[in-house]
Amino acid sequence: PPKKKDIRDYNDADMARLLEQWEKDDDIEEGDLPEHKRPPAPIDFSKIDPGKPESILKLTKKGKTLMMFVTVSGNPTEKETEEITSLWQGSLFNANYDVQRFIVGSNRAIFMLRDGGYAWEIKDFLINQERCADVTLEGQVYPGKGADGNEKVKNKTKPEKAKKKKDTEKKSNDVKEDNRAANQREEL
Repeated sequence: PPKKKDIRDYNDADMARLLEQWEKDDDIEEGDLPEHKRPPAPIDFSKIDPGKPESILKLTKKGKTLMMFVTVSGNPTEKETEEITSLWQGSLFNANYDVQRFIVGSNRAIFMLRDGGYAWEIKDFLINQERCADVTLEGQVYPGKGADGNEKVKNKTKPEKAKKKKDTEKKSNDVKEDNRAANQREEL
């Protein structure tokens, strides 16, 4: 058993051990645990619609923090983007959605949701706004009302990568043809 020590003689190590003993006996409620230490919510498979893959995502993201990217249409300044997204955030707040907003560019913002289960309802609200060009959620890009005519492709998934891949394949084929060794040996 540890020796009894006067509290005035405790050093940092003694205080750390005392804190660990106190915390070991504490019962921390499940809601107070950090998100990564909470057990996942059970999924009710009876609520899943096999025709809608979004229903599976809704159930798996319930209770987890989720981020969505929103692009403002037109060519707004950062201040305009701040004002427009602030109006959207206020409307969502009035509808009892807990949303935080971060401006990441002159026309882009991140909306962070505490409960990812509501993400698709919020996405539906945002894409119906006049100045919303698109919303990116879980890798899917959903065009908004403010999208240009050529941007209104339903549910495009990161087309930039596909385009870049085609360009690099084209360049690599050109390079291969130029760098081939000759079939005949040349004497030096």
